[in-house]
Parts: sequence; structure tokens; C-alpha cells
Amino acid sequence: MGQKIHPKGFRLGTTFLWSSRWFADKARYHGLLIADVVLRRTLLRKLKSAGLAGVDIERSINKVKVTLHVSRPGVVIGRGGSGLEDMKKFIETFLRTQSHRKSHAIGQKSLPESGKVKVEVAVEPVKEPNLNAYLVGTMIADQLAKRLPHKRVVNQAIERVMNAGAKGVRILLSGRIAGAEIARREKYQIGTVPLSTIREDVDFASVPSLTKSGFIGVKVWICRKT
Repeated sequence: MGQKIHPKGFRLGTTFLWSSRWFADKARYHGLLIADVVLRRTLLRKLKSAGLAGVDIERSINKVKVTLHVSRPGVVIGRGGSGLEDMKKFIETFLRTQSHRKSHAIGQKSLPESGKVKVEVAVEPVKEPNLNAYLVGTMIADQLAKRLPHKRVVNQAIERVMNAGAKGVRILLSGRIAGAEIARREKYQIGTVPLSTIREDVDFASVPSLTKSGFIGVKVWICRKT
């Protein structure tokens, strides 16, 4: 079971909440869903230097609340809150552009929310970055792209995670590891990671690392203390 089910999707509603929280009818659902996916990917690239770990999007009738979970909040907020205002304008422009694209695709005038959406941006600090699977996976992927020895990179990451107070950690590398001719998988684990226990707080992330030999997949499971 643990190898077939997404660890976070398996625990939605009990341990984890949905990262997008809104309701829409059939005509608008797919447009809003695509907008959420594209916005989340864009913000993860734009705020990589701030240690962005996740984006929560909540929509109401005429309001969109975007919560950014970052390990370095000062980078996003900026001096005197100027960075937060710039981020708010960026998201407003992005949502307006996505709305116009959707309306042109279906041959209608601008959708009702295109010019009336009020955007609210909140910044939530990540208390312990070494217990966040996405941040750990991103760090490993970046170091692999710099051609550092993969065993040393993974062992150092595991040591940092366990020192941060985790119950267990599992890291899986797959691809042409260290430039090998034949792709393979290597799994490293310390502690306990019970994937089929719903009440366990198991964080998961999958991050690709682009090396000269091709992509190496990095999967990280972290079992945090509840």
C-alpha cells in the first residue's frame, strides 16, 4: 500500500489539509484548477531563494487568499513590507491574465472575477526547514546538480533531519546516479516511516534534479513527531 498511495493524499482530511480550498461549478472548475497549478509552480520558481515550501490558495466570491510557507520570511516581506506589496501585485496580474486566457479560450467576455478579485497575501514561517520534505528534497537536488557525491549528500541530509527531531526519514534516488551508464535506484532510510498508518505525520515530496547525465528523481519521506 505504501508504495502505491501518495503519503499526503492518503492523509487528507485527517493529518493534512487541501492546499487549494474553494468551490466552483462545472464551467469554472477546470479553469480555476489550472490557474492554481500554474500559480503554485510560478511561485515555487520565483521564491526559491526564500525557501518556499508550499502555497495554500483559498478562494471566496471576490477574494483570493494566498498563504506562502517559507523558511526565510524576510526575503519575501522585504524592507518595510515592500516585497509583500510587490508579490500581491504580481499575483493580481497573474490571476487577471489567467482569467482573460480562459475567457478567450471559451469564446466569452472576461469572466466576472477578472477585474474584481481582491488578493490577500500572508506569509507563514517554516519553523524547522529540516523537517520539511520539499525543502530537504530541493537541497539534495541542487547539490546533485552540482555533481557532489550522492552518498555524502544524502547521508548529510539524513543526519540533519534526524537531529531536527524526526522519527524517521527515507530518501530514494532514481536515474543515472553519478553519471552511470545504466539507471538504478538507491534507497536510504533511518528510523521508522510507517506509510500505512493514517495518524502518523508523514511529509512527502518528489523533486527532480537535472544533471549532465539526465534527470535524477529525488523522493523524500519524513516521519515527524506528532
